[in-house]
Amino acid sequence: MSWSQAPPPLQRFLVLFDFDETIINESSDDAMVRTTPGKSPPDWLREGFQAGCYHAHMCRVLAYLDEQGVREDSIRAAIEALVPAPGVPVLFAFLLSRPQDFECAIISDANAYFIDTWLRRAGVRQLFNEVLTNPASFSADGRLVLRPFHAHTCPRCPENMCKQAILRDYLARRARERGSPFQRVFYVGDGDNDICPTLALGQRDTACPRRGFPMHRILQEMQENQPSTCKAAVVPWASGEDVVDCLQRAAEER
Repeated sequence: MSWSQAPPPLQRFLVLFDFDETIINESSDDAMVRTTPGKSPPDWLREGFQAGCYHAHMCRVLAYLDEQGVREDSIRAAIEALVPAPGVPVLFAFLLSRPQDFECAIISDANAYFIDTWLRRAGVRQLFNEVLTNPASFSADGRLVLRPFHAHTCPRCPENMCKQAILRDYLARRARERGSPFQRVFYVGDGDNDICPTLALGQRDTACPRRGFPMHRILQEMQENQPSTCKAAVVPWASGEDVVDCLQRAAEER
């Protein structure tokens, strides 16, 4: 008589990450500009940045790199050299050691080439079930070209990406695929564009803003002035070890 092997237990929790200034310790567009001969952005490029328009700004940065003769090998080397945010390697080691508890994914307004390149260099690509970000590929003439992730109607978000829409779609799809929803969701981020997905979290979920960064300041203001706006618990982090402590407590709850 043969016995079929029991399916592995479903992971109880979902951990979602931003990329720039969350997984890595700076914005990847800054690293890109350092690959140019001048090592710093010209005034017109720096002054042209507008909050909430990162995708459009990054398209201008990449066009500038192309004009300066910066090619794929230099771009790859710059991305691979980016250092992780404090304690992030410890956080990743913890998550890799607990595959039975945590599913991980990235929702980022960076791009697929930057993120995949960095994750593979760091040896942690296998940690992430999906990377949800703007598509990017090199053209025949060697220029890195970005495309928007999707179209949406959210008035709070840049036109190329609404992280809340992405989060909701991911949760609904994974619940269908798994046959049940996650018990809890953790969202780890830093920027103002991480507020919108945070507002979709429920009372059992946790928002983990990087301490002192825009996401943290905005959530503090919401807690003071509009306490019912964000339903999730808010646990700030300065190091990945802080997030480990938060996740470990959740994993120990039965």
